[in-house]
Amino acid sequence: MVGAGVGGLATAIGLRRAGWTVTVLERRTELDRYGTAFGIHPTAQAALDRLGLGDALRARGVPYRDARIRRPDGTVLAALPLERIERKAGRPELLISRPYLIDALLAELDRLGGVRIAYGHRLTDPAALTADPDRLVVGADGINSAVRTAYFGRRSRPRPIGTVAWIGIAGFETGLYGETWGDGRFFGMTPVEPGRTNWYATVPEAATARDVRDAFADWHDPVPRVLAETDPATWIRYEMRHLFPALPTFVADGRIALVGDAAHAMTPNLGQGACTALLDAEALTRAVTTLGAAAAAGGPAGLPGALRAYDAERRRSAQRVAFGSRTLHRFMTAGRPALRDALVGLLPGGGDGAAR
Repeated sequence: MVGAGVGGLATAIGLRRAGWTVTVLERRTELDRYGTAFGIHPTAQAALDRLGLGDALRARGVPYRDARIRRPDGTVLAALPLERIERKAGRPELLISRPYLIDALLAELDRLGGVRIAYGHRLTDPAALTADPDRLVVGADGINSAVRTAYFGRRSRPRPIGTVAWIGIAGFETGLYGETWGDGRFFGMTPVEPGRTNWYATVPEAATARDVRDAFADWHDPVPRVLAETDPATWIRYEMRHLFPALPTFVADGRIALVGDAAHAMTPNLGQGACTALLDAEALTRAVTTLGAAAAAGGPAGLPGALRAYDAERRRSAQRVAFGSRTLHRFMTAGRPALRDALVGLLPGGGDGAAR
């Protein structure tokens, strides 16, 4: 296993539960503990249940409900479809802080035993990983994946989309959640845990925190207050990128598989990055376990068959989400916001004009 992010740790848990001995190679000397929030869709919650982690998620997860899309003046354009998702799935979308989810994954690995995490291991020779013909190699090493480059080539690679994102945690609850869409900019707020609010902002270019504050200074309350009352030293800035073009396969050589951002890095507009990584992890370990059992019983399975099954289940689904997220980003940052806002107002829950 290469990479100890959410997808890598979840895959390690699934493989260990299936009886594999797992080594995780992680280039960082310790895992990041920055406090952004992950949205966990009901389908990803079900995957965590199957991995034995559902209780840990529910212990700290916060339901996400009653969120709106707004104009910068606070006028409501539409409701986010959270209640419809909850009615259909029978459970709400949950938000959980990234540090807690990482800690929960690490705690489960400790409980299971049989997994070694080699920190500070920068992969310089990916080909060495396949020296053992019985070894499964999982690339969970993010958007700049060394495993992807070594085994899948350089045609699909990270591409910038011309937008800078900032994320942070405000030390108070706003009570007003959702996204506000402006001209080439947007700002989002979600709950994350009692007494705190997760926020994220995007602008075409921003070199300093002051630029971000200026960009949203005249937006509706509490947007300027969230930025004013969050210590800029805790803000995280990153250039938004996605993997393009889409990979023709997530597996190679009968024993190499990609999960998470290594396979399908996407813009964060649908909030599905962690979810798709968790779904990849559960599907890969289920395929390996199911088809491995069939092979042991004399069936035509084995590791190559397991990886083909994983690719068939996850690739098109994950790539549809990535395409949808990129398309939504273009729509949200459209240069003609009046037309965009009119279209959004046609959505269910839109067009009431109330600032609430």
